[in-house]
Amino acid sequence: MRLLKLSLAAALLLASPLAQAQKAAKAPKTTAAPTATKALLWEISGNKLAKPSYVFGTIHLLCADDLKVSEAVKTAVANSQQVALELDMDSPTMAQEMQSMMMLPTGQTVQGCMTKEEYAAVSDYYTNELKMPFAQMGGMKPFILSTLLYPKMLGCPMGSYEMTLVEMAKAKQMEVIGLETVAEQLGIFDKIPCEKQARLLSDMVAKRGEAQQEFRALLQLYQAQDVEGLLKMSMNSKFGMEEYEDMLLTSRNKRWIPLIAQQAASKPTFFAVGAAHLGGPSGVLALLRQQGYQVKPVF
Repeated sequence: MRLLKLSLAAALLLASPLAQAQKAAKAPKTTAAPTATKALLWEISGNKLAKPSYVFGTIHLLCADDLKVSEAVKTAVANSQQVALELDMDSPTMAQEMQSMMMLPTGQTVQGCMTKEEYAAVSDYYTNELKMPFAQMGGMKPFILSTLLYPKMLGCPMGSYEMTLVEMAKAKQMEVIGLETVAEQLGIFDKIPCEKQARLLSDMVAKRGEAQQEFRALLQLYQAQDVEGLLKMSMNSKFGMEEYEDMLLTSRNKRWIPLIAQQAASKPTFFAVGAAHLGGPSGVLALLRQQGYQVKPVF
């Protein structure tokens, strides 16, 4: 189940933990910066907030050796009283909720959404390379099936900022909450035709070398803390769904802002969402500024 959680979260980027505050933690230093500032961690203040909150851009899936938690992030988490992720990754019902959202409508199969040639190539790869019984997985949504490619694409032990933050929150007895439900997040793909999802799956198998190169380029942008570059590359991905940008990014960003405002007003919160959600005129940073908050990079 951990593997499935990680793979699902990673796919969104490529398209895509209640307790006392830690008294010993010192507030991280912030610096005013122009829009183009390269940073993954940002402080949210002003607009009648009693204490600042933070928003951090993650890359949902990467090699464990590439996962680095900076001292600034550790301090920001310590200064917060709860952690808010896109999904409540600590929910005991998450597995059950996911299972109910992974299947195609009754009577529909992934085979029916592909050409014979596409199905044969994808089935062969899953069966022989991934060692997964693809013939028994035909009732799953193509997009869900595509997420199972990521471990092979990485070719290394996987790491996850989300699960790392959950463990950090648990260690501090902090609550983990979600900005959206599993049904809200995975329900997006019910609005994308099965044939579109199947084409993405087929392309990722047929052009897996290119997909690996693109993922490495995304990682380099992430390591450079270039959220604007990440957004641009995500939107121009050969393996994304550019025509569904509004559903995948913009609408979700706008839906999150009132929730972020509510939670930040309630208690200092460490928000963590995919880094591609931060940049751009409709990104979380810009939308928070439009609501009157001061948003400053933390270095």
